[in-house]
Amino acid sequence: MSWTRELPAVLAVCVLLLTGSAGCGPGGSQENANNANNARNGDSSAPVGKLLDETDKQGHRYREVDEKGAPGIGIEVQPDGNDGGWNVRLTLRDFRLSALGRKPAAVAGRGVARLFVDGRPVVRLRTAEYRLAARYVPHGTHHLTARLYADDGTVWTVDGEPVESTADITASDPAPTGTANGALSAPGVLLRTGGRGSAGPGGEAS
Repeated sequence: MSWTRELPAVLAVCVLLLTGSAGCGPGGSQENANNANNARNGDSSAPVGKLLDETDKQGHRYREVDEKGAPGIGIEVQPDGNDGGWNVRLTLRDFRLSALGRKPAAVAGRGVARLFVDGRPVVRLRTAEYRLAARYVPHGTHHLTARLYADDGTVWTVDGEPVESTADITASDPAPTGTANGALSAPGVLLRTGGRGSAGPGGEAS
């Protein structure tokens, strides 16, 4: 989104230097320098979304974006036959996971995924694959949710609902040697029990 504003010449004059920096009022040069850095990183410097008053259970505010071009996420879970753990894989659409140390700012299509088991936070993910230890999934059926956050900690939302995907997994009693301990409630199917953004085939995992 671009904004234009007409100002009388007597109020402000912006000068574009050959070096690529520009200033218009206090802090203009620094702002342009930050924007240039964002451009080199492939990020948009425009304001992203709208902050809502709603928060998740951990107190992170919702950041509303339009459905068109919004990020999406899918989650796959498979039992790890070695010691009862679970292999988790995310499928991402129009979204890139940020490396550790990235500036805590909201940038379109960037951020982290947080993993929850039955609504309880487990880990913040910066890669599309993760091994979930068996201790997080005791005997019975559980809801495993992956939700997308901006780098500033806000929750990406569409129509007031978090961009997330949920799969049901069932942990069984210890299995005989050589068999998997547990099984997907619906093998090969991505289940969503709330929120938005299950990524379809061809989603980008990065």
